[in-house]
Amino acid sequence: MSPVVKQKREKFTLSGKYLLLILSIICILLMVFTYGTTAFDKPLNAVVGYVVVPFETGISRLGSWLSNRSDEFTDVKALLAENEALRDEIARLTEENSILAQDKYELNELRILFELNDEYNDYNKVGAHIIAKDSGNWYSSFIIDKGTDDGLLVDMNVIAGGGLVGRISSVGPNWARVTTVISDGNYVSAMMLSTNDTLIVEGSLELMSSGIIAFSQLKDSNDVVVEGDKVVTSKISDKYLPNILIGYIQYVAGDSNNLTKSGYLTPAVDFSNLSEVLVITDIKNVDYK
Repeated sequence: MSPVVKQKREKFTLSGKYLLLILSIICILLMVFTYGTTAFDKPLNAVVGYVVVPFETGISRLGSWLSNRSDEFTDVKALLAENEALRDEIARLTEENSILAQDKYELNELRILFELNDEYNDYNKVGAHIIAKDSGNWYSSFIIDKGTDDGLLVDMNVIAGGGLVGRISSVGPNWARVTTVISDGNYVSAMMLSTNDTLIVEGSLELMSSGIIAFSQLKDSNDVVVEGDKVVTSKISDKYLPNILIGYIQYVAGDSNNLTKSGYLTPAVDFSNLSEVLVITDIKNVDYK
């Protein structure tokens, strides 16, 4: 018995040109129909009202929001640029102000040194800048930028501000170390300017933290020394030239031996702020002893 063969139905196909022709005819008919009638106006308007208008409204709002954000972004960029320019201007003005303040300070220092130069016009002097100092708050020892090449020698006296700073303790070709009168263990033979009574000024960094230094062995037999009296270097000092102001009496009291007095004095020089000094190039000699 022969098998039954199932016949496949032939598939209907339509060529592309005929499909295109049919679609074109349908489109033309729809165009003619819609042009000649208003039957679809309301449905189309309804579709537009519910679909197109909200969509266009959303697009419009989105466009406005983007436009506003763009304007804000532009404003922010402008503000940032302006802020950066202001910061640069503030930095420039701050630097200029610092320079002016430094110039004012240096000018004031030079004016004081100029007045000091006139006050001690009997001595030959050379100016110098402080280029280094020992650690600590006080200028107990420091280095200046002048040396033997400038004629400086050990034991030359150094002055600044109101009076005596110290003396050169060591020297090189273009530098010199100055040991000040406030250094620990430093002693200066001094005298009262008003009476010529002698005393010894004793350096002490511990006392200098209170703004004072000590003195002892004051021979004030007539009890005339009072607070505020000037203390200067004495004629019998072996290291210091005479009559250089050291400081002012702050406190004086009698010693237990009833022969001498001791106390404290305020230095004439501000040893917490020094930048320039004058070196007296004359050296103490036997004529002063």
